[in-house]
Amino acid sequence: MSTITAPSSCGAVVKADGYGLGLAKVGSALSKTGCTRFFVATIDEGITLRRSIGAGSKIYVLNVTMVGDAAAELDDHDLTPVLNSPFDIAVWGTHCRSFGGGRAILALDTGMQRLGLSPSEAQDLAGATDRLDGVTIDYVMSHLACAEDAEHPMNEEQRRRFDALRSNLPRAPASLANSGGVFLGSAFHYDLSRPGAALYGVSCSTSASKKMKQVVGLKGKILQVRVVDSESTVGYGATRSVQAGSRLATVAAGYADGYLRSLGNSGHGYAAGVKIPVVGRVSMDLITFDISNIPSGVLNQGDDVELIGTHQTLDDLAGEAGTIGYEILTSLGQRYERRYIGNGA
Repeated sequence: MSTITAPSSCGAVVKADGYGLGLAKVGSALSKTGCTRFFVATIDEGITLRRSIGAGSKIYVLNVTMVGDAAAELDDHDLTPVLNSPFDIAVWGTHCRSFGGGRAILALDTGMQRLGLSPSEAQDLAGATDRLDGVTIDYVMSHLACAEDAEHPMNEEQRRRFDALRSNLPRAPASLANSGGVFLGSAFHYDLSRPGAALYGVSCSTSASKKMKQVVGLKGKILQVRVVDSESTVGYGATRSVQAGSRLATVAAGYADGYLRSLGNSGHGYAAGVKIPVVGRVSMDLITFDISNIPSGVLNQGDDVELIGTHQTLDDLAGEAGTIGYEILTSLGQRYERRYIGNGA
């Protein structure tokens, strides 16, 4: 990813337990490749990451609630907050002035109406920059709403708003591009890009020149293979009929493991190189596949069915589920055995 954004820097968003893949493992692997700037959602995530990667790297916390002991917790674990509101600025500024200074990212809202200073709040801050006394601003940042669509006019509109708002603030490095923004071109890269889902193989931009490299595989183990005696229905609600002689494989995964219920009667897996359909509803712990097109005896109890992999990408599965790769990744349950491959694992 850094080769795309060069010469600007590239950080890594590892929130939501490293997008469901394991924050400590993902953070450690990225750190070993040379990544020195990380983004998490909460202080707790930041503490976990700091324990994993040690000192030296910057860890930025995106969704800080600057109440209670938050400021002290940030200091204790060498975490840097993203300041999203005048209240955040007031609390963190007071803390920094009391303890000899501190660092932060200043967030601006350029159109999402979610987090960050509104245009009027940014203008107020521009007229009272003493509120930032004692705070070193590492970056001024905003977040793109429509970066997955390279042709969406809001991308350029947000970029113009970002430039206008930060021009009135104390000079600082800038960060705008999320995963999709990385592929919008150098005008969106500024000083630091913040890819998240793209690091994990999610295709998040229509402007990407090719599909993302897959970094995640998911397999489910066959618990039972059966031959249907007579025409019957499969699973809860009797939503799918199968003919006599059909062969079914029931796999140990379900919606409790993040294999979404919407994949019932619409999802597919692969076994022995053959595409096999989900039949019936996905239940909490089990999925049933029709393996009638695979020769008898090829698949047996204990064999694997590929749910995500070389035949079916993360985005393919998300498309069948009517969602996005982000949701699939972050829904992966803790019952899967996780295996990490590579020198950074």
